[in-house]
Amino acid sequence: MSLMGIDVGTSGCKVAIFSESGDLLARAYREYDIIVRHPGWNELDSIDVWNKVKSAIREAASTLKDRRPKDPVRALSVSSFGEAMTPVSEDRRVLDNCILGLDCRGQEYVEPFAEKVGVRHFFEVNGNILGHMYSMPKLQWIRDHKPDLFDRAYKFLLWQDLIYFLMGCEAVTDCSLAGRTLLYDIKGKGWSDELTKAASIPVEKLPRVSPAGTDLGPISDAIADELGLPRGTRAVVGGHDQCCTALGAGVIRPGVAVYGIGTFACITPAFSTLPDSALMMRNKMGIEAHVVPGLYVSFLYNGTGGSVLKWFRDMLARAEKAQAEAAGVDIYDKLMAELPEGPSRTMVLPHFTVTGPPLLESRTSGVIAGLTLETTRGELVKGLLEGVTYYLREGVELLEEAGIHIDEYRPTGGGAKSRAWLQVASDIMGKPLAKPRVVEAGAFGAAILAGVGTGIFDSATGAADELVKIERVYEPDAARCEIYQRRMDLYRRMYPALREFLRDLSILV
Repeated sequence: MSLMGIDVGTSGCKVAIFSESGDLLARAYREYDIIVRHPGWNELDSIDVWNKVKSAIREAASTLKDRRPKDPVRALSVSSFGEAMTPVSEDRRVLDNCILGLDCRGQEYVEPFAEKVGVRHFFEVNGNILGHMYSMPKLQWIRDHKPDLFDRAYKFLLWQDLIYFLMGCEAVTDCSLAGRTLLYDIKGKGWSDELTKAASIPVEKLPRVSPAGTDLGPISDAIADELGLPRGTRAVVGGHDQCCTALGAGVIRPGVAVYGIGTFACITPAFSTLPDSALMMRNKMGIEAHVVPGLYVSFLYNGTGGSVLKWFRDMLARAEKAQAEAAGVDIYDKLMAELPEGPSRTMVLPHFTVTGPPLLESRTSGVIAGLTLETTRGELVKGLLEGVTYYLREGVELLEEAGIHIDEYRPTGGGAKSRAWLQVASDIMGKPLAKPRVVEAGAFGAAILAGVGTGIFDSATGAADELVKIERVYEPDAARCEIYQRRMDLYRRMYPALREFLRDLSILV
């Protein structure tokens, strides 16, 4: 028997099928577009996304049938991005698009809600930093601006819940995704009567909350036939994509964290004791239930991650990119080969787009300092890698102040393919980076949960211990660590010295 993990993101969905021993057997990917109907509005066509998910499932199932006809899918689970909720009718019809967290709608509801509930008290109940990117303000906007739609909606479902519902199962979400709505009680492990009443959102319009790894029963025969899956394929509760990625990378104990290098750079530590709430709030760092029982996670991220290398490639290495494509060479491998052995003489402030905690700045910009006529392209690229890492290191120090300690990182994402980047990260963080062998960590985490729900695995922790294999460990170099520590002291002075200048510049531009 095999297990399917479905990973739904904001721009595309991945479907991967794994054996019970963790081997990747088949995978498929589909893209979809964000819809902008008005300036500042960002939506996904939920019917289109569902069709793309089905298409990817059919392809992966067909590939599996060709390769392993005697190893059919036994169960599936979903890893999905958070916040966006789709209205559905009781007869399982999608009623409208979902509103993404990027969308500007709902801002006007945040301050009144904060005044009613209290910011500190809200954090103690839910664990997130109040903001309009989450589900609650979007639901309030729909209630007030589309009352007919709000009244007709049987449920508003997050993407995990929606897929199960459209497959014929009950509308159920898990604790990690429920937290992204701002209506969940992280300690009570259910919808908060206080928060739902304060927001005037009826609890009956929300999905039921169950722990990740809960068996929801079989998907409908009609859907199974349509998708090319065996009748009786079971659906199992999954979770938030960041949490499923953590599980798939083996972040299943306190002291271990995901080091995600995708478009964003994101560190996701696991911990078992709730940290100092005052420090977490001050540094704008939320808390969320992990898909692993008894654990929590937080997210330290920056919009300038792998995106800054893509910018460098497209803006400053166009000719080299074309040459690499013609020669069948990866342009990133070519750029990384030019990096100097030691730290770059440049220093980069990685604010090329919106920053994450603790700053959450949108009106700022990146800076490359230390340029001379002798600066090489390799130094520029290494300076970019270092700058992204300095930002995360500064945030990790704040996590440690709040009582969250990290002893080891598990790198994931496209940037994790770069040995040079992982070594830079290890040297600056001063900790080992143990790279997992698995390619699709989010889908793999979901597949593990599918195995837990059907009894193939006794627990998520036990399964990850057995199945997550480490490909290589990057250890910090003592000499470079010492140099980077001195440069880190200099980096800490960079933004405070330039803050007002950069804000004035953004206004002028």
